[in-house]
Amino acid sequence: MSVGHIIGIIITFLLILAVSYFSGRKVKSGADFDSAGGKASAGIVMGAILGTLVGGSSTVGTAQLAYTYGMSAWWFTLGGGIACLLLAIFFIKPIRASKAVTLVGIISGTYGEKAGMAASILSSIGTFINIISQLIAATAIIEIIFPNIGLAVAVAIAVVLMTIYVIFGGMLSVGSVGLVKLILLFIAVIAGAAVVLYHSNGISLLWNSLDHGKYFNLFARGVGVDGGAGLSLILGVFSTQSYAQAILMGKTDRTAQRGAILSAALIPLIGIGGILIGQYMRVTVPDLASPKMAFPMFITQHMPPVLAGVILATLIITVVGTGAGLSLGICTVINRDIVKKRTHRFDDPKKNLVFSRLLILGILILAGILCICPIGDVILNFAFMSMGLRGAVIFIPLCCALWLKDKVDSRWILVSIIVSPIIVLVFGLLKILPFDALFIGILFAVIACAIGYFQAKKKRG
Repeated sequence: MSVGHIIGIIITFLLILAVSYFSGRKVKSGADFDSAGGKASAGIVMGAILGTLVGGSSTVGTAQLAYTYGMSAWWFTLGGGIACLLLAIFFIKPIRASKAVTLVGIISGTYGEKAGMAASILSSIGTFINIISQLIAATAIIEIIFPNIGLAVAVAIAVVLMTIYVIFGGMLSVGSVGLVKLILLFIAVIAGAAVVLYHSNGISLLWNSLDHGKYFNLFARGVGVDGGAGLSLILGVFSTQSYAQAILMGKTDRTAQRGAILSAALIPLIGIGGILIGQYMRVTVPDLASPKMAFPMFITQHMPPVLAGVILATLIITVVGTGAGLSLGICTVINRDIVKKRTHRFDDPKKNLVFSRLLILGILILAGILCICPIGDVILNFAFMSMGLRGAVIFIPLCCALWLKDKVDSRWILVSIIVSPIIVLVFGLLKILPFDALFIGILFAVIACAIGYFQAKKKRG
């Protein structure tokens, strides 16, 4: 690391800390902390969505998978873009009209506390897995800046940064910092893509050096696997509390829709930059020991020092912001859908704010401990698994609650919530299917809820 790298890193961190600090000054209670009061502009809504969705998986993880499989790495950001567009068209109005603070609250309000409790626990587990993927991505960047630091210390630094990012500003911090981060990230991705295109004579070097059937194929890992990855992203976005909080921040339905549509347009472009960088590193450094280092290594080797420092700091903030936003989503679900329904000890706004911050700290520490364990380091594998589990738990019951209210037997909703993610997890770990296990999980959820619909119809006569 040169002096230029350090200067760029310091400038970027000071900018982000200033934005986070001024956002945090507006937070006076737990309600401000997790929903920002429904007063945000389309830009802040977009910042909150991208501040969580565009993280280590969209940048470091995309370049990592592109290094190994090429274009199929686009499914995370492409699926995220499609999801935001569909969110704007179909889901924003009914979700906001429900007046519920959480997605689980929508389900439990229609189908009872048992369904709500099961959905709270299982969706939080799915979200928690994605925090691990962000910590893995963070360690890749921190280890570039401090080469001999060691995994445990790198994880500890990432946990501290995530805590600081969200614990003082809540959703306002996620939204405001997300917007600043997005601008910096686009500079990073555009600059990186431009360097690749310059050194590759367009894409001639990549096209002539890489296997077309593998590295320029959206379904390089198979239609079932990569198609399932895209479906995981789409359903996962619909089923994740963090994105629901982002759209609830908007002043009006139209404001929230504009924020989601802007997100849909920008997310896939970020993925393309990560893919170009991953492919370029595959050509120029074909024996890279750890592909997760492809993106940060490219930045340090091919960018001017000050700009490289800015980009490295932006990548850290990108990863930190996503992990922080996801932890806030879990905190909101636990706080609103479990704790408040079991005790009134934290009803006081100030006590609730303290409790929320401590809960986030606990979530991040637990994720950090697991990250140190030998559980693998393919970032997108954890990200896709996380999205798939959330989709299996929430998506079909949520659709029933929004559009088939009181028309499905609540017992079958509960069966869907519990069994569908178990199917996805078991078949996903066994790897005996030629396609993503999410297809089976969603099929079971549809069948269970269809049975519940006809049973409820029969009771109504």
